[in-house]
Amino acid sequence: MNMFLWIAVGVISLSLVGFLYRLIKGPSTPDRVIALDSMGVGLITLVGLFSILFDSPFFLEVVLLLAIIAYIGTVAFSKFTEKGVIIENDRDANQ
Repeated sequence: MNMFLWIAVGVISLSLVGFLYRLIKGPSTPDRVIALDSMGVGLITLVGLFSILFDSPFFLEVVLLLAIIAYIGTVAFSKFTEKGVIIENDRDANQ
């Protein structure tokens, strides 16, 4: 069982390198947003696997924190890609 988990750690680590390449090279902003979201999911999976391998529940808090940060980052970049701003100020539009 541990051998399978270590192989999964290796495969996910390689995929993180691929996602990092796509994040740096692009070619477009939506590609970079998807790469960033995929890196978040990959990191969450990697930390979850380490939690299983080391039989420690302490990594689960890190998983929760990474999930929240990845979600907020993905929503912010998606909104920036769609509208060009992250936080809209409606007071300026009414005047």
